Amino acid sequence: MEIVTRFAPSPTGYIHIGNVRSAIYPYLLAKQNNGKMILRIEDTDRARYVDGATELIEDTLEWLGLNWDEGPVVGGPHEPYFQSERKDIYIKWAKKLIEEGRAYADPTSPEQIEKYRKECTDKKIPFLYRNFRPENPPKWELGLPLRFKSEPKSYEWQDEVMGEMSSGPEVLDDIILIKKDGFPTYNFAHIVDDAEMGVTHVMRGVEYLSSTPNYLALYEAFGLERPKLVSLPHILAPQGNKKLGKRDGAKSVTEYRDDGVLAEAMLNYLACLGWNDGTEKEIYSKEELIKCFSVDRIQNSGARYDENKLYWYNGQWIRKIFDEKGAEALYTRTKDFWPESAKEADDDYKVKVFSIIYDRLKTLSDLRSMTDYFFKEPKIDLDMLVKNKFLKKMSESEIESLLKLVVRKLSDINKWDADSIQAALNELLNETKKKPAELFSLIRIAISFAPFSPALNLTLEVLGKETSLARLNAVASAI
Repeated sequence: MEIVTRFAPSPTGYIHIGNVRSAIYPYLLAKQNNGKMILRIEDTDRARYVDGATELIEDTLEWLGLNWDEGPVVGGPHEPYFQSERKDIYIKWAKKLIEEGRAYADPTSPEQIEKYRKECTDKKIPFLYRNFRPENPPKWELGLPLRFKSEPKSYEWQDEVMGEMSSGPEVLDDIILIKKDGFPTYNFAHIVDDAEMGVTHVMRGVEYLSSTPNYLALYEAFGLERPKLVSLPHILAPQGNKKLGKRDGAKSVTEYRDDGVLAEAMLNYLACLGWNDGTEKEIYSKEELIKCFSVDRIQNSGARYDENKLYWYNGQWIRKIFDEKGAEALYTRTKDFWPESAKEADDDYKVKVFSIIYDRLKTLSDLRSMTDYFFKEPKIDLDMLVKNKFLKKMSESEIESLLKLVVRKLSDINKWDADSIQAALNELLNETKKKPAELFSLIRIAISFAPFSPALNLTLEVLGKETSLARLNAVASAI
């Protein structure tokens, strides 16, 4: 049997962290088994439809490398892949139920339904529409809601993550199949689409678990074989007390990408957020995830979202790609993350800057704050010198004299490279009897006036001899 999975998002806004993980697991399962993943756009909720959301979904999946085998853009044998374009298919399946007496037109007004609901509330009993089913419903036609005629019974089923599940007849109801506007409900459309498209594994959020008995009733009414059901536990807010939401600080996947998070890091982190292969390993490429993934290793409880952990993964991937493929391989991704001052700088120089600072980056956007002084003269801030914890015991005259000594020593370097610079710095330590933290902090601040810089000898090498000496002289003169 070919394994067929699907990712079926609704185009109702930005694609968030939980949406993406619900795409990653079906992708990994399909690819591991030489199967296929279908992308299907569930756009029947027209009130919540957002223009451009579908393109954002496609763009995000492509960025992560989650290439679907059937669906929008790529096509396939089960077109169309937008539910809004499949209305005739749903009506055909709905008529099967009508002919078998398992569906009926519902002429009841929303106001009357609300009265039924209030009546149940007053009696302190659950509201079930099947208890108010119209006795002589009219013939169904578009413009009237169509409801499933349930036959209450108990169900048992196996959830591949949650285990053995069961329900009683009290949870089954006459759910709406086709709405007044002619569009199907999710409860009906996904059953039809999965059957038509040959989906073997339905992977979705655990919030759908309570509706599963109604889905099982529909499978049964149609005589369909149940697909394997895989409920994915929630991604929890950082506090661990609720499902992660927009108000909990998690940005959209697009925002993280725009902030300089790498696709490899995002994929790695989300795949491991609620899954592990039983080892201590944390860093996985997409190929490694495909090889190691298994549904039975998905945890059955919620996984707490930790943005700092995502940034840790990103730092690891920045270093991994740089170390394995070289500076140029990663530099091509930095185009939008340099400070404005780097606009006119040539690529060779920027690669040199990137090569000495990459291992300190959490995201590529850190380049903006960490590299500005490589491209323009920093503003001299003497307070930063005198208030530095390693320099505050020195007098201004001592700092001035020390800087002039540094200039003389560095001026004597014939070959301006990292090794020669480091040798000169070491000689300065011996001559001045200063601690490295004192001498090197002074030089670092004087050439950058930044809270951070890479290794001092590398920074000086990249800045160049002329620029480095000019900055040191300027600070000495300003004291």
